[in-house]
Amino acid sequence: MYTSEGKKIVSTEKAPKAIGPYSQAICIEGLVFTAGQVGLDPATMELVEGGVEAQTRQVLTNLGHVLTSAESGLNFVIKTTVFLKDMNDFATMNSVYAEFFPEKPPARSTVQVAGLPKGALVEIECVALLNAARGD
Repeated sequence: MYTSEGKKIVSTEKAPKAIGPYSQAICIEGLVFTAGQVGLDPATMELVEGGVEAQTRQVLTNLGHVLTSAESGLNFVIKTTVFLKDMNDFATMNSVYAEFFPEKPPARSTVQVAGLPKGALVEIECVALLNAARGD
């Protein structure tokens, strides 16, 4: 659905519902901007068990579903921002992240934060190209 401002609101039930007044993603002018995803299981809306490794895997899976719903995909991500509760988890997060971006990874910033929604250990947001902008 496009709004009067030319923004398309993206929503999918394959990723966790927004837990506040925000959209899962917004498409505009050939780009998709996602909200930050934490490691929530969309079926239960609870954090997955297994620490930062399992949460990172769930976060990137959730982002993949949001991007697919927006007619994009993880392979068209151009920038991510990773928020970690503890920078000591960087190597573990980075190992899982590399599985999802094995070639030509996007630009990335990673920061440690004081806290994340629902007590999450990791949150990731991204910007990606839309289908029409990819030249497919």
